[in-house]
Amino acid sequence: MGIQTWTFIIVGLTFALYIGIAIWSRASSTKEFYVAGGGVSPLANGLATAADWMSAASFLGMAGIIAFSGYDGSVYLMGWTGGYVLLALLLAPYLRKFGKFTVPDFIGDRYYSNLARTVAVVAALFVSFTYVAGQMRGVGVVFSRFLDVEVNTGVYIGMAVVLFYAFLGGMKGITYTQVAQYCVLIFAFMVPAIFISLMATGNPIPQLGMGSAGSDGVYLLDKLDGLMTDLGFTAYTDGTKSTTDIFFITAALMLGTAGLPHVIIRFFTVPKVKDARKSAGYALLFIAILYTTAPAIAVFARTNLMETVQDTPYKEIPDWFTKWEETGLIAWTDKNGDGKIQYLPGSAVEGKKPMFSEARGAVGQRLITNASATRNELYVDRDITVLANPEIAGLPNWIIALVAAGGLAAALSTAAGLLLVISTSISHDLIKKQFAPNISDKRELLIARVSSLFAVVVAGYFGINPPGFVASVVALAFGLAASSFFPAIVMGIFSKRMNREGAITGMIAGLAITSYYIARFKLGWIGNPETSTETHWWFGISPEGFGTVGMLVNFVIAIVISRFTAPPPAEVQEIVENIRIPSGAGDAVQH
Repeated sequence: MGIQTWTFIIVGLTFALYIGIAIWSRASSTKEFYVAGGGVSPLANGLATAADWMSAASFLGMAGIIAFSGYDGSVYLMGWTGGYVLLALLLAPYLRKFGKFTVPDFIGDRYYSNLARTVAVVAALFVSFTYVAGQMRGVGVVFSRFLDVEVNTGVYIGMAVVLFYAFLGGMKGITYTQVAQYCVLIFAFMVPAIFISLMATGNPIPQLGMGSAGSDGVYLLDKLDGLMTDLGFTAYTDGTKSTTDIFFITAALMLGTAGLPHVIIRFFTVPKVKDARKSAGYALLFIAILYTTAPAIAVFARTNLMETVQDTPYKEIPDWFTKWEETGLIAWTDKNGDGKIQYLPGSAVEGKKPMFSEARGAVGQRLITNASATRNELYVDRDITVLANPEIAGLPNWIIALVAAGGLAAALSTAAGLLLVISTSISHDLIKKQFAPNISDKRELLIARVSSLFAVVVAGYFGINPPGFVASVVALAFGLAASSFFPAIVMGIFSKRMNREGAITGMIAGLAITSYYIARFKLGWIGNPETSTETHWWFGISPEGFGTVGMLVNFVIAIVISRFTAPPPAEVQEIVENIRIPSGAGDAVQH
């Protein structure tokens, strides 16, 4: 059977499974909608957390960025993995003991202020919408290739599916759907990696295959370094980013992780604090399987791409190339007129992506109207690396379709969690906690579902008009989370002296300066475009890493303001003291 037939079968079966679970586990109360009733087992919660965590950025974007950035891409591995450990060990158990299942709820009660709650709601919406844009972009990329539809149409299909089970089941439906989605995405990620590792090095373990020698006796990484330097690229195992920028990006990703509202809420779906710790351990194990495999897939993909396309006449190019070309995610422009593909350093096009004319070129290629002046003739969207890799390697069609299903599972699982955060922030933290405290449970549930609909529409817009590649868009969300939530959460747990004035001012300052920097240097919305380039970055720090600066600004301002204003009430200080004492500690002392 062809790729499209296999895709319809496998994607159709997985979607039927997700929708069936959503119907079976539909929520009938706000507790089930927000935290799945608090009765999920640690193992199931660990699987769901891993699926929630491993978004389209992990499944599609991370390997793509590592494939094209080499050493520089390691910041995503270090930042996201280290960040989860930080969240699981440093923050999650304390937040779980505090008993508030949303970040704005924790901040509002800890800082005894509805203004603090409102600022946290705005920050949660800011972070979640930025993050969900990357997921919708990932859905569009998958559908555009394997269902032969436009990227925008793919986004619309994804919006409809995720709305269905988020709207119906809330956290209860999302949790059990994500258990299934983890199984699908990890199987889809590992099967082609194992096949390609065997083909390239004879070693079935991708993590070891990446560092092994091929049939020609040359180590794979040495071979890739040679391929790249011969063509004028920087060696794959060398970096181009400064150590400062790498540090700040890694820190922003780590600290932003600790403030991600859709991950934190996962620790409230289990019955006890002890179960939250167990589920964090399970999730780390499940996450590590994918994260240790991603660099291997990146190496295999970059090597296969360069060996397959370099100096190949367009007339002899494999079918996978022309299929992706129709989606606009791969493009070739014959700049020297020899009919062969020349993959060299530099951007092949002016701007972020190619623009095509209706006409065809001399050898049948799609003609680019915005070709750049560089010698590079090939444009490759980084987000297709994982999806195209099995096709480039010539794997069976069912594996190619399986990867498509895995990509959709990764994107939709995280999108659902984020949509729940958005709807919860509006219905629980804004409406119930501030404007209508006496609202009925049924009415609050209705508002949460309507908020989900609103969130899907906005997320779809950003999925159609994203500010960059999946992983880089998501990195911006982590920076925003680091600059707004992380200091308020950490000081709320570990500092009895931190008061509402300090926390509110710090959050506003951190979020404002980070948003300004992203708007200016990433989106080009502010300032002169000529001064919005890399050469004008402050301290040489990229927009993806500036969240660390915003976090430091947040900390400094919060601490200074809190020292010049009144301390928190005695009862709040007592709460802070108690949440750091392990359950049962008092009994142990008495005995």
